[in-house]
Amino acid sequence: MTDNILEVDGLVKHFPVRVGVLFKRTVGHVRAVDGVSFDLRRGETLGVVGESGCGKSTLAQVLMRLEPPTGGTIRFEGEDITKIQGGALRRLRRDIQIVLQDPYTSLNPRMTVGDIVGEPFEIHPEVAPKGSRAKKVRDLLDVVGLNPEHINRYPHQFSGGQRQRIGIARALALRPKVIVCDEPVSALDVSIQAQVMNLLGDLQTEFGLSYLFIAHDLSVVRHLSDRVAVMYLGKIVEIGTEKEIYEHPTHPYTQALLSAVPVPDPELRGQRQIIRLEGDVPSPVDPPSGCRFRTRCWKAQDICASEEPVLTTRVAAHPSACHFAEEKSVVP
Repeated sequence: MTDNILEVDGLVKHFPVRVGVLFKRTVGHVRAVDGVSFDLRRGETLGVVGESGCGKSTLAQVLMRLEPPTGGTIRFEGEDITKIQGGALRRLRRDIQIVLQDPYTSLNPRMTVGDIVGEPFEIHPEVAPKGSRAKKVRDLLDVVGLNPEHINRYPHQFSGGQRQRIGIARALALRPKVIVCDEPVSALDVSIQAQVMNLLGDLQTEFGLSYLFIAHDLSVVRHLSDRVAVMYLGKIVEIGTEKEIYEHPTHPYTQALLSAVPVPDPELRGQRQIIRLEGDVPSPVDPPSGCRFRTRCWKAQDICASEEPVLTTRVAAHPSACHFAEEKSVVP
């Protein structure tokens, strides 16, 4: 038993692009996740950030085995779960749960809150005897800050923040060890975001949870994460502690992302160098050769087109995938 509860090595997920009348001819692949490696430690929150379309949500679905991986390995508590099926996969669901992005669509509108939160007990009856399920559901609602007396209400009778709390209660029902949070606050108002983030932090302490926290809002990720991985076009380009990534980024893409984070202090705002990226994100069907960021990078040279940079430690204490990685202090 190691400190790592989840170990991902060279994970790949490609979606075929098919054409023709019956869509039988494959003409290419969408390289949604293309060689991602990281580990998640017990009781830790690993944040995953990047632009829309970089592969964050696909990564979440593959880790949950909602999508089969094309290649690579996923180890949970030392066991390879990449190809498990049937009963073994069902048992894995008890230990790894997910909180989805949109509380408006992730809850069945025809089910009461009690049925939604209690559904995991129907799928895994060994977790809770029938006679105790109603009490467990009420306890879960109380834990996430909802009134247990509202057990018979429907999702449309709750606000967006309350709906997301229902989703969190459902994820907690089986007492998982890992929760994948796929942009759980992006659809909420800013004030509600803070409440949900604080709730997730409290639950992590109370239940000893490990989080994989996916978001595109860097300020949200910083609030909760111990370490942060930055994704670009299906690959992790930099990974390190929260302080390393936010105060001393080395990859040009990370530096550009951080330069775009709003700064409330006018004096600090004036000290910040804004990095404006030119061009659009390349297509994941036909990514650039070598470094995938080179088509938008101001440091790009010939080697960037011919040789793909390896995610390794160069100029700082944390890994970065750039031939010309350079430590850069960023105004917080």
